[in-house]
Amino acid sequence: MADIRHEGMRIGGEAVFTDEVIEVRYPYTDEVIGTVPAGRAEHARRAFQIAGDYTARLTRYERQQVLSRAAELIRERREALARGLVLELGICWQHALYETGRACDVFTFAGQLALMDDGQIFSCDLTPNGKDRRIYTMREPVRAISAITPFNHPLNMVAHKVAPAIATNNCVVCKPTELTPLTAIALADILYDAGLPPEMFQVVTGWPKDIGDEMIANENIDIVTFTGGVPVGKMIAAKAVYKRQALELGGNDPLIVLNDLDEADLAKAAQIAVAGATGNSGQRCTAVKRILVQESVADAFVPMVLERARAIRFGDPMDPATELGCVISAQAAELFERRVHDAEARGAEILYHPGRQGALLPPITVDRVPHDSELVMEETFGPIVPIVRVPNDDAEVMRISNSTPFGLSSGVCTNDFRRMQAFIAGLNVGTVNIWEQPGYRIEMSPFGGIKDSGNGVKEGVMEAMKFFTNVKTYSLPWPRG
Repeated sequence: MADIRHEGMRIGGEAVFTDEVIEVRYPYTDEVIGTVPAGRAEHARRAFQIAGDYTARLTRYERQQVLSRAAELIRERREALARGLVLELGICWQHALYETGRACDVFTFAGQLALMDDGQIFSCDLTPNGKDRRIYTMREPVRAISAITPFNHPLNMVAHKVAPAIATNNCVVCKPTELTPLTAIALADILYDAGLPPEMFQVVTGWPKDIGDEMIANENIDIVTFTGGVPVGKMIAAKAVYKRQALELGGNDPLIVLNDLDEADLAKAAQIAVAGATGNSGQRCTAVKRILVQESVADAFVPMVLERARAIRFGDPMDPATELGCVISAQAAELFERRVHDAEARGAEILYHPGRQGALLPPITVDRVPHDSELVMEETFGPIVPIVRVPNDDAEVMRISNSTPFGLSSGVCTNDFRRMQAFIAGLNVGTVNIWEQPGYRIEMSPFGGIKDSGNGVKEGVMEAMKFFTNVKTYSLPWPRG
């Protein structure tokens, strides 16, 4: 184990410490691997005052240079970043390296989009009531953005909030979760090394009870962007009131396997199902949380899923050969295992469960899961592989899929174009992927959910850049032509 990291907050270009600290633990061994300050409301207040008083004047070229250099530094430091991700989150080395690659993409795309003019032009001689004028738009930054980030993607989720903000000349104060705060601090240092003025990105840490309200209600905040659980998201919605909010609150994403598939197609669907359920230890809001397979192909499909789940090598997250590491804590693993056994008590059949060890949860594979059981109605945030056998009636499959409170993403495996069209139209979610995991996207494309998955605001670099700006409209006299 490496030496314990004692990190400070990053406020106004300074490392700020407090007497009381929060311990960060390695889920695999429960050892302390670092500490961060237990910041208080006054620390967040100071950071927001600095952000609110600062007017960023970086040119588009300068913003592009900072963002591109940040992407380069992430690539150069990817092993150190990946090691930090493994230690504070417990995911395996392979998944940690993948996250560094995604973060590179975010900064690269944001840098490219920073160079594009985002204004519009409207001629005014379009009707008999027109005039010899033209109307123009331009986008302007807001005062300060509050970014509250979750544990499951300590690098990429922060990148998705800060990179579009930099691209639009905004200032961000980020509060990462107390479970995985070290990577956000490492990213702040990368951005400073890339040339970002420290006023434009600050990191505060602390317990939610001490610092949370200031991250929502501070007078300098114009926008709150939050990714996390439904109860906290709805509390933010109530407290932030008139502030602009982007709330991404989780998912319960299905992979739907339809009965027009042959053996080769079913094998492909099984691979998508298991990879989607176990990536990042299942700790993705877009992970496959339910595999809905139609009854007429279920008997052929289930053994394929079981074979692939059994083949996954789980264990020491630091071992490069490991394909599945830990979930965030032993308590989380216990909860997910209990849900499996509750489903078993209601008639589900556990096909594979080689045993839990603390936070190390294997890819438990369960067949014949009742579609209304807690295991698949709630967001089970771990590498469980739950198979729900559904009728051969597509309308009923859609009804079952839509029956949870969530509406984030989905995947559908079918070769029938008419069925693709029907499911794209009929699933109440933000994303439908055909022949792909529910979570597939590029970092630039729109992403977000409805119902308890969020308030419909899309993330993704392009949408975030729009959301983080105000549109100013102006007009000028202009000759007809």
